[in-house]
Amino acid sequence: MRLRVLLLLPGLLAGGLLPLSAQESDSIAVTIYNQGTALIRDQRTLALEAGANTVDFHDVAATIDAASVTFRSLTDPDGTVVLEQNYIYDLVDSDALLSRYLDETINVTTADGTLYSGELLSGRRGEAILRAAEGEIVVIRLYDARDVRFPALPDGLITRPTLQWLLQSAAAGEQQVEITYLAGGMNWTADYNLLLNEGETSLDLRGWVTLNNHSGRAFQDARLKLVAGELSRIEPEPVLMESRAMAIDVMEEQAPQVEQREFFEYQLYQVARPVTIKDNETKQIEFVSGDDIAASTRFVFDASPQTGGYFSPIDYAEGWASERGDVLTFLEFNTGEESGLGADLPAGRIRVYQQDIGGAGLLIGENRIEHTPQGEDLRIKLGKAFDLVGERKQTNFEAVSRAVVRESFEIALRNRKDSETVEIRVVERLYRWSEWEIRESSAPFEKLDASTIEFRVSVAPGEEAMLTYTAQYSFPSER
Repeated sequence: MRLRVLLLLPGLLAGGLLPLSAQESDSIAVTIYNQGTALIRDQRTLALEAGANTVDFHDVAATIDAASVTFRSLTDPDGTVVLEQNYIYDLVDSDALLSRYLDETINVTTADGTLYSGELLSGRRGEAILRAAEGEIVVIRLYDARDVRFPALPDGLITRPTLQWLLQSAAAGEQQVEITYLAGGMNWTADYNLLLNEGETSLDLRGWVTLNNHSGRAFQDARLKLVAGELSRIEPEPVLMESRAMAIDVMEEQAPQVEQREFFEYQLYQVARPVTIKDNETKQIEFVSGDDIAASTRFVFDASPQTGGYFSPIDYAEGWASERGDVLTFLEFNTGEESGLGADLPAGRIRVYQQDIGGAGLLIGENRIEHTPQGEDLRIKLGKAFDLVGERKQTNFEAVSRAVVRESFEIALRNRKDSETVEIRVVERLYRWSEWEIRESSAPFEKLDASTIEFRVSVAPGEEAMLTYTAQYSFPSER
């Protein structure tokens, strides 16, 4: 049953004072970092008296970092001095009211319409204990109460988080002021949709900012900026907030133009038009696009043992167990202008689609990317190739001497496609020791780094190709 809390004298203000209340925002700017932090700049107009003024700022984010707040007068910065700054967050709720009204008279009406009036002795553990005028003690379960009535809002309780300043103004009149603060509960990520052409030679890219606002405040017609990069921040203390369901409001209107520029060691994206960000909303805005971007797909068979570095020679036959693996599919393209994109891509999710014969785009893979500057290669794992098979096995191990061993492998690659010849890249890691050489191989290879080689093997449809190689390791004489 819902409990109604009624204040009989709603016009009575805490402490009997009447502080000035700032007007609605004249201008508001929101800069969101992709690490859960936002910088809010809020400009408002105040009508100040000469001398001391108490000013309340309502409509601030519930997740505000109170230590980050700054106040300045844009009209008279020299003549307006901040004497005190307070963040008031003791919000009104039934528990707060019950704790403040101990030893005071309240009225409780139960579900059956019975009215109880008396001095509140306790309001804990879901119960209200009252002393009636006759001295009778009544225990009422608040779950069974229809409403609870209090005479007024107690001192110090407010309905929403409030910033309060004690200002010294040199002159009376209207002033435009600006407050700046950091707030949590706001974040943005990048989401990319890629449409790969039928020949798998080019793609169309659309990048969307996905913005989440759980700050406890809506921002009307805000100037929105987004910062991509790894910003160093001290982790704030956790703020307890009421859990609410997330409302999704994906923009269906034409995407706005977004300006991108470098800012310090980060990338800054500024939306060209004002944006309204509702509380508990997910909003999407397109910020990057490109058509006919040069791309390619590749198949990779990588079943050799993963290495963590050379620590000591591995001279026993079993070594690290050979691993069976899948033939994986990767999509590759460059973010530079030569490829047709010419844009930085902030970290985020990337989904790849391809049109089938009916023209519908079908999802063929999804992954995440890190911050990728313009001009860099992107390699996205799409999934496992259904009709390509790879098998790897050790065929020989020989101790030539105490300091030299040889190891041979056979890798079978099968192509079960109907009509397409494919190239499969086979990655092999020389894990036993840093001193190695390939004594024999059935195909050319490329050395990728100090411990890795790659073969490229062409396999016709319906055929099997066999790759063999022998590696020789030379161990230190003293070990």
